[in-house]
Amino acid sequence: MAELTVVAARNAQPREKAYRIAAGKGLYLQVMPNGAKYWRQKYRFRDKSLMLAHGVFPEVSLAQARDARDDARRLLASGIDPSMQRKASKVAQQADVTNSLEAIAREWHELHKHEWSDTYAERIITAMERDIFPWLGNRAIGSIEPRDLLGRLQEIQRRGAKETAHRLRRWLSPVFRYAIIKGVAARDPAADLKGALQGIVKNNFPTITEPARIGELLRAIEGYAGTYVTRAALKLSPMLFMRPGELRFAEWSEFNLDKAEWSIPSLRMKRRKEQKANGEPHVIPLSSQAVEILQNLKPLSGAGRYLFPGERDAKRVISENTVNAALHRMGFKDEIVAHGFRHMASTALNEAGWDEDAIERQLAHKDKNKIRGTYNKAKYLAERRRMMQAWADYLDQLRDGKVKALFEAA
Repeated sequence: MAELTVVAARNAQPREKAYRIAAGKGLYLQVMPNGAKYWRQKYRFRDKSLMLAHGVFPEVSLAQARDARDDARRLLASGIDPSMQRKASKVAQQADVTNSLEAIAREWHELHKHEWSDTYAERIITAMERDIFPWLGNRAIGSIEPRDLLGRLQEIQRRGAKETAHRLRRWLSPVFRYAIIKGVAARDPAADLKGALQGIVKNNFPTITEPARIGELLRAIEGYAGTYVTRAALKLSPMLFMRPGELRFAEWSEFNLDKAEWSIPSLRMKRRKEQKANGEPHVIPLSSQAVEILQNLKPLSGAGRYLFPGERDAKRVISENTVNAALHRMGFKDEIVAHGFRHMASTALNEAGWDEDAIERQLAHKDKNKIRGTYNKAKYLAERRRMMQAWADYLDQLRDGKVKALFEAA
């Protein structure tokens, strides 16, 4: 009998009942009454007559069907049932999907996101979705080698996102460790890459530390021609040196002007999610100058929620760029940004001899020693109150051109 040709397969017409056209060595084309054509292969294994499907014609060509037939015959020659081999492959493929890097990473993220702030949790998964999953996400996590991960992270570095590459390596390491615990990976390739990525040269936020130039900045702020709300934010930024977001979202309910204190709720501080929920507020002593600024601001925004409401919508705060844009307009572009006031104050206060722990607590930096932290809370509040008043007095001196005046811890 002549072998089946592509033309013959294409021209095979349906009949009232399904029929077969032999294609050689057990392979045949089954033509259905509805015109569908299926590749099938008859074979025997352990004295049983069995059938193996190889797809639909013409999506699977004659040549491809014959290749699949030959692969099955090679398995049979090795004592392997091709049908069972196919089922095992499907199970393995399904396991690869379940144990893919993306699946395990999302599972790990879901387990731990309650430990982080919502912003931080979103930052982690967004970075992976953008820079890792499209390239390595569908790979079985146990199959990923250090070279695979290194290649992807180096691509991220080449586009200039060096810090992102380092963060992703740090975030992926616990993902692989989690996979090891689950038994779906044998090693942590991210840990093997420690020291393999280009180093990061950390640049601090631009700031000004030279007293005469600080004085020029303060005089420019005093003469700022924009809205009083923005000018108040500009004046309080160097005086209180809190994180810009903590100042922008300040609410009138957090202030006690009679006690000269600002108490920022734990939920608004830069802390871990658990610490945000259970932590104590951060108390900031207010200098007499700060109280005066707030008293002058209150008639403008005191009826609302926020100290610094937006111009278009009082239910929202000024944008994160408001203070920086004002600094640019005043001629200090690239010299200082809102966050730079923290470094400005920290440098001057440390050089003047104020207690380092009091400065760190004012900056709301985490104290890793919990016992000392509790002790510091009581001990340093009075110290910080003196420090904040001395700092405000010093800023007034610089603004007035008394650049040689130094305030020192008593």
